[in-house]
Amino acid sequence: MRGWASLPLSRSRTARTSIFFVVLALVCLAFSDIAVTTANPWQDLMRFFWGIVTPDFFSSAGLATAVLRTLAFAFVGVTIGSIAGFLLALVYRFRIVRTFSAFIRAIHEIFWALIFLQFFGFHPLTGVLAIAIPYSGIFAKVYSEILDEVDPEPRNLLHSRVGALSAFAYARIPDCWEQLRTYTSYRLECGFRSSAILGFVGLPTLGFYLESAFSQGHYSEAGAVLLLFYALIATIPLWVRPRMLPFYVLAAPFFLGDGMPIVWGNVKRFFTEDIVPAPLREGATGESFWPWLSELLVDQALPGIWNTLLLTQMALVATGVLALLAFPLISRHFGNRLSRTGGHVLLVVARSTPEYILAYILLQLWGPSMLPAVVALALHNGGIIGHLIGRQSSFITLRPDAPRGITRYGYELVPRVYPSFLAFLFYRWEIIMRETAILGILGIYTLGFYVDSAIQNIQFDKAMILILVTALLNIGIDILSRRIRKRLALQTMPTC
Repeated sequence: MRGWASLPLSRSRTARTSIFFVVLALVCLAFSDIAVTTANPWQDLMRFFWGIVTPDFFSSAGLATAVLRTLAFAFVGVTIGSIAGFLLALVYRFRIVRTFSAFIRAIHEIFWALIFLQFFGFHPLTGVLAIAIPYSGIFAKVYSEILDEVDPEPRNLLHSRVGALSAFAYARIPDCWEQLRTYTSYRLECGFRSSAILGFVGLPTLGFYLESAFSQGHYSEAGAVLLLFYALIATIPLWVRPRMLPFYVLAAPFFLGDGMPIVWGNVKRFFTEDIVPAPLREGATGESFWPWLSELLVDQALPGIWNTLLLTQMALVATGVLALLAFPLISRHFGNRLSRTGGHVLLVVARSTPEYILAYILLQLWGPSMLPAVVALALHNGGIIGHLIGRQSSFITLRPDAPRGITRYGYELVPRVYPSFLAFLFYRWEIIMRETAILGILGIYTLGFYVDSAIQNIQFDKAMILILVTALLNIGIDILSRRIRKRLALQTMPTC
């Protein structure tokens, strides 16, 4: 009886939570800037699409090298991140490990790249560590959750003299190997996207050539870069095979390039002088430090937090709406094989294009405001969740006399997939927050804008404090998301 009584209560909580977030997004919309400021946005949009239709693959001599380096950074960074993450997952039960992992994954890859650029310069180590460090925290969290869900019964069947390491290798790993492999493959695809956008901070990956082409108005060249990137992502099942992975991992370091030599004196100065708050570096007492810190928080951190939260909440709800509208595109309960194929193509393009690249393109077309960022975040994350929910809905068996059209959608499928949909949405809340923060580098007044401005003004002490604020904000959203998922009885880590 208790289970039946709790079902309406759970649905009531789910409905109230959904309505609350929709209303909150509408309130945020009233305080946000979503204006289109370009003179001819539709003309610019048509020029962009014409560039994709007429790509120029031979306009840049370094495009092939950029592809290889994009892959090399991803393979090396994800390999290091997965190994470090697995080791952290083994001791993830300790609070200090969980806190450390949460902190390093809360800082976006671009922020890590901006930090390492200050003392490593344009060295391959900058790109590798920018991917490996946050991915270590992500892998630690997910691997630990996968390992915790392993059935303990096989371990109990082993002889009492079997050592802990042997028991782990033979009774625990085989039971979750497929999940570990599947998630690592997905994270490798994410690594390709992360590697590409590192080009926007100057590293020689595909993002560098995309930004150069757009800034010069060469839309055909930009179209060629985008098509190459889509081809890499779409053909992953064809060339990223288990037998070839050892070869890729061993060969990747040789394609990273040399870069500028590391000046270790710059590394020492960065940690001992550059990131020390200016009042303390100049030998002042705490009386001058606190006014300096207060001014930084009031003038930069608080406006950045406000705009980051506004943009995140609007993007979160827009992502949910788009995902609910998109999943029928690939569900077997709607359309025909041809229409579902077209839906798959649309969702692959949406989820394969990094939010940063989408926002950059839309900012060039619509001008600087929150609108390009909201649309970019919604398209990418909505494409991911729509794809997962669409696949999940295809496994639902309907009655022979089930209604069709909008009635089937609203009364048969949405109620059944809605808990999983919310689990995915709240699980990506932290990710949307991370992306929102770094979109400030493009000129939107989120925390990333103030971080980038501080670095440009060689105020690394202010930049590090603002990055710390960004990390704490992301950790807070992650904690809140877990509590909401627990309260609504959603899966802690949704799987599909």
